[in-house]
Amino acid sequence: MLVSERIGQYFVESESGRDRLEYTEYGAGDAWVVLLPAELAPRRMQQPLAHALAAEGLHVVTLDLLGHGRSDRPDDPHAYSVTEFAEQVVALLDHLGAPQAVLGGVSLGANVALEVAVTAPTRVRGLIVEAPILDHGVEASIVVFAPLLLTARFLPLSVTLLRRLTRPVPRGVVPFWAGVALDTCDQRAGALAALLHGLFFGRAAPSAKERRRITVPALVVGHPFDPVRPMADAVMLADELPKGTLVRARSALEWRVSPERLDRAAVGLAVGCWKGSRRRRRTGT
Repeated sequence: MLVSERIGQYFVESESGRDRLEYTEYGAGDAWVVLLPAELAPRRMQQPLAHALAAEGLHVVTLDLLGHGRSDRPDDPHAYSVTEFAEQVVALLDHLGAPQAVLGGVSLGANVALEVAVTAPTRVRGLIVEAPILDHGVEASIVVFAPLLLTARFLPLSVTLLRRLTRPVPRGVVPFWAGVALDTCDQRAGALAALLHGLFFGRAAPSAKERRRITVPALVVGHPFDPVRPMADAVMLADELPKGTLVRARSALEWRVSPERLDRAAVGLAVGCWKGSRRRRRTGT
């Protein structure tokens, strides 16, 4: 099924000033789904899932959070935190005129979706949460991302060199996921250091007490053998959420290389969240 695509932008006020954010819309209608990528990755990583959801009649939006993809990248660490990112998602819904949306995200995007569900619960229809980083992933996250932070801060030329090597590669001549990886390498040292600093020292996710108050339907996808995004965090979250359903991915790459099974689960969750509302609109009740 062919799905229309439209690129848009909007502006938010942050600690660094007035920042521009970019997004892509797939499909149309008022059954909204907003998808967020993983840390450092562009919104294009959510394009395959966006197509699968839009093919079922949903209106899907993928967003580059501040410091990601084609959105602005300020050098101020105060501009970056899960709380700030959640406010950007709510601002997107306001910009689109969407009263509610199903929110989905991977890793950092999953944490942001949970934060919106806690801070703006009336705007969230349901959740598709893949590989959240919660209590069990903290130490591994430090081991992985602290060296990257130090490199960006004290060896900025290495980040610049990587960007100069990867940016000229035409994205249209490489496989899709290779292109996403190349886009992820397109970083600026100052903004990268600020982003990682903000994530390390800002709020990383809602507390367990707050998560237990999220009452919308939620699909939680866990990764095996992923120390940064451990299965234990997904299991814990699914147990905490009153309407949480756990799906165990066969590998951390299943949704990237063989997405059919997990796409069906995500489509089922999103369509189910909007099904009653669609019926009321058709019957006029």
